[in-house]
Amino acid sequence: MKKLYGSAAEALDGLLFDGMTIAAGGFGLCGIPELLIQAIRDAGTKDITIASNNCGVDEFGLGILLDSRQIKKMMSSYVGENAEFMRQYLSGELELEFNPQGTLAERMRAGGAGIPGFYTKTGVGTQIAEGKEHKEFDGETYILERGIVADISIVKAWKADETGNLVFRKTARNFNPPAAKCGKVCLVEVEEIVPTGSLDPDCIHLPGIYVHRLIQGEHEKRIEKRTTRPAA
Repeated sequence: MKKLYGSAAEALDGLLFDGMTIAAGGFGLCGIPELLIQAIRDAGTKDITIASNNCGVDEFGLGILLDSRQIKKMMSSYVGENAEFMRQYLSGELELEFNPQGTLAERMRAGGAGIPGFYTKTGVGTQIAEGKEHKEFDGETYILERGIVADISIVKAWKADETGNLVFRKTARNFNPPAAKCGKVCLVEVEEIVPTGSLDPDCIHLPGIYVHRLIQGEHEKRIEKRTTRPAA
C-alpha cells in the first residue's frame, strides 16, 4: 500500500467533499498539521465539521479555515485564542459543540476503538449535559457521550518511517494519537521520514497500521504567546 505522497494536496486527493467531518490533532499551535490545513483551504471544501481541541489562532492553523468561511461546525474544548472564532459563534455564523477536554479526547479514542458511546460524570448538571441521556451507576449520575468517527484525520508528527510508524515530539503528541485513530483515513505530515526499521520499537508512539497517507515538509514553529522583558 502506497503511503508516501509528494505534497499535502496529493495526499488529500480524492478524500475531500463538502459537508465532511475532519478530526485534527494539535493543541493551540503545538503539533498542528499546518500543511494539510493549508491544502484544505486551497481546495475550497465547504461546510466542514472539525473535531479539534481548539481552532488555532487568527490567520494561522485551523483559523485560516474560519477566515475563508469553510467551517460550518466546531467540536472543541477551548475557543479563547481566536477572535474570529468568537465573532462567528456569537453572531450565529458558526455552530459549536462544546466538549470538556478529557471528554473530547475520549470521544476520539472511543471512535477509533469502535466504541459508539460511553458514560462520564464530567458535565453532569451543566449545559454540557442538556439533551443527553442520563444514567445512574452506584448512586452516581452519568451522561452518555458519543464516540467520534471522522471522514479523515489530519495529524502532525515529528518522525515517521516509510510504513507510517510515528514518533511525536514531547507535548506535540497532545491530541494527535486519538485524532489519528478516529478517522476513516489518517493523513500525517512529519518533519523527517527515516528508513523502515530504524526506529526503536519501544519509542514508537503510534503504529503505522493507523496511518494511510504520509507527507514530509517544512513547518513553522510559531509561538502562540511571546512574553519578554525589556532589554537592560
